[in-house]
Amino acid sequence: MRSVLQHLVLLAVLLCMPLVGSADNDDDLDAAFDFEDSMLEEELLYPDWFKLSSGDLRDDLKEAVANGKQGIFVYFGQKRCSYCEQFIKTSLATPDIEKYILENFDVIAIDIWGIDEITDTDGKTYTERKLSVKYGTNFTPSLIFYDAKGKKVYRLRGFHPPYKFRAALKYVVEKFYEKEKFRDYLARAEPGLFFQEGGLNERDFFTSPPFDMDRSTNKGDKPLVVFFERGNCHACDLLHTGPFNDERIIDELEKMEAVQLDIASDTGVVTPDGEKMTAVEWAGKLGIFHTPTLIFFDEDGTEIMRIDSIVKYYRALGVLDYINKRAYLTQPDYQQWRLSQRKVSSR
Repeated sequence: MRSVLQHLVLLAVLLCMPLVGSADNDDDLDAAFDFEDSMLEEELLYPDWFKLSSGDLRDDLKEAVANGKQGIFVYFGQKRCSYCEQFIKTSLATPDIEKYILENFDVIAIDIWGIDEITDTDGKTYTERKLSVKYGTNFTPSLIFYDAKGKKVYRLRGFHPPYKFRAALKYVVEKFYEKEKFRDYLARAEPGLFFQEGGLNERDFFTSPPFDMDRSTNKGDKPLVVFFERGNCHACDLLHTGPFNDERIIDELEKMEAVQLDIASDTGVVTPDGEKMTAVEWAGKLGIFHTPTLIFFDEDGTEIMRIDSIVKYYRALGVLDYINKRAYLTQPDYQQWRLSQRKVSSR
């Protein structure tokens, strides 16, 4: 139980803390994108307030709750991950975010390549690597939030700018996950987030409407990637003027069927599984909250994977290569496949 003083402190933090922040703060997004996404030369250092796991997340959770925390979140990362470094340098280094985390969570770090054993809240024991595979942490950093009872209540994949990470924290702490999807919470908290006027980035590799992507009756002859974007989207602009303006990436995209949809539009689509609906309805069904989001489908219309966080050149190129080589058919774990490719290239 929190004391009255603790409640007052928490209330003060909430009142001073922006609910979401400006989704169109170009400086904030530019700072988040301002890094090179190659592997780090030196291993990453975690903040000193990260907790070492006892080896059993149930015990870690008990300790957090005993100290008045809402629960824990597990940070899945890599020691030479540039996205992890940027997350620590931006989101975790933002004073109000750090304070809010310390008020409400203990943070447990897991190396997705680690061999140490760790027991999940369901009582099953895994190596760090196998636990990471279990939760599909294809992109690091990935976060899983546990409530006080050990239930996994939300997962955030990849690196997001501070305003969106701040929103995810509040979404969990205030238990909005009990009544709405994060997408709906974000749209409600930031009015007009998904419904702003503005054109999309026109690119030659996008197919023209009508958007009939049905693969339920007849297989496609190549993979499908759907870009979910919106008007006045600075992150979308940075994607198209940055990594997706590179010739190697364009070459990979031209091996796919590429469709661009405005997540706020009433444009009619036929989805890969044959359903007829509007773009905004499909985006809602898929739970898309980040723009741009890229979803990849195989020739049968089955989703392979998605990129729904900040992505730069090397990560984008790696994913496109993985899809076009159909590597997912023999190696469903993207990170393991990427590791094998690095070993081959270093020979």
